[in-house]
Amino acid sequence: MPTTLLWFRRDLRLEDHLALHHAARLAAGSSVVGCFVVDPRLLGTAGVARRHFLAGALGDLAERMDGALVLRVGDPAKVVAEVCAEVGASVVVATGEHSPAGSARDARVQAALRAAGIDLELVDSNYLVEPGIVRSGSGSGFKVFTPYYKAARELGVPAPFPVPDLRWGRAPSSIAPVELLSAPVTAPSGPRSICSTVAAPPPAALPEASHRAAIARLDAFASQAVDGYATDRDVLEGTGTSRLSPYLRFGLLHPRQVVAALGQSEGAVAFHRQLCWRDFYADVLFHTPAALWDDLHPTGVEVDTGPLATERFGAWALGQTGYPAVDAGMRQLLAEGSMHNRARMLCASFLVKDLHLDWRWGAAWFAERLVDFDPASNNCGWQWVAGVGTDASPYHRIFNPTLQAQRFDPEGRYVARWVPELAEVPLPQRLEPGAGGGSLFAGSYPAPVVDHGTERAVALERLAAAKVRR
Repeated sequence: MPTTLLWFRRDLRLEDHLALHHAARLAAGSSVVGCFVVDPRLLGTAGVARRHFLAGALGDLAERMDGALVLRVGDPAKVVAEVCAEVGASVVVATGEHSPAGSARDARVQAALRAAGIDLELVDSNYLVEPGIVRSGSGSGFKVFTPYYKAARELGVPAPFPVPDLRWGRAPSSIAPVELLSAPVTAPSGPRSICSTVAAPPPAALPEASHRAAIARLDAFASQAVDGYATDRDVLEGTGTSRLSPYLRFGLLHPRQVVAALGQSEGAVAFHRQLCWRDFYADVLFHTPAALWDDLHPTGVEVDTGPLATERFGAWALGQTGYPAVDAGMRQLLAEGSMHNRARMLCASFLVKDLHLDWRWGAAWFAERLVDFDPASNNCGWQWVAGVGTDASPYHRIFNPTLQAQRFDPEGRYVARWVPELAEVPLPQRLEPGAGGGSLFAGSYPAPVVDHGTERAVALERLAAAKVRR
């Protein structure tokens, strides 16, 4: 019987994998060949943290498949058809992809396969609720989170599926996952070109990219932290967050598995709500693909450009703004390819409202550095902070870096960890701009690049001027 090809994408697991179940049913006693195609155009935009994590996740998946994973580099529209010809596959099965780039790629692959007489069947999604499923009373997508959340929760969450019985087939050749790390990458373009102005080292520590590590992380969160998640998740140097995002981003876990493991405590419900934010932003991007880099609700607020703007962007990207909590977040990003979610909002607000820079610059830097970068969550989240996205309280929300630090890092442990030159500075100075105005303990810590009070007023003045122009 003809072989079935399972095309892995953002679903690098065997558990709760509906496309894998479908491929096994179609194979009906024949083999299933598992394939992953590295698109050089996407590899160039992945950033070093995601390339390393991807290589590790693919290596782990290949091991779990007894070495049967077929890994190739090239244009998926060409490579998938080539692998089908090599193994005699008459159908390709894959998890549905709903991002603008993913949808465009799938259309090209489907056209190439159709020309060869091969079907492409897309099954399930990477979300609790597939983008495009939840609709408002008028039949359109929701533009505000709360009504989307209420509608999505009514659909429920099915139980995870076990690994199906199947026989893995093989192809004549495959590269090793580690070869991805030496593959050539293209220089960033468009909004991401700003990243080339900053010289930053690769991250020193990334989470382990394996199914074992994903399950261990989920078990630890379920047993130790989820019950307090609703109250503890904003503490910057706490253990109240899940740290599951890289495993969800690459599909080492499906969110169904997470919901099933967490139960129904207050903290579990609060975390489920955060998973629904992930779904919501994917749904927004599904209905409005241009929102990846275009304002959903333009304000016309003036942004700064030129050499000084680029210099300030560099100080922000490297954690050298003179605002301890902002710098701590940015240095965590540099070191770990990750950042606490509260710190992400604070750092984003500082770039947009204090430095008056385009949110796209910040979104591009996060895309370059984050191991858990998801285009919908990242860019829609930046628009939320910038007041141009899905938000009922737009541009005038401006985070005060010092007050945020006092509230969410009251003992200064987060700042001390990531800005070690301030570890001996006493409170409250440790959390203040410039570490309290030049404390003897602060050493070489930089003076603030701007004055928050002054720039807050400038941001509001620019908003008022934009309203007049409209």
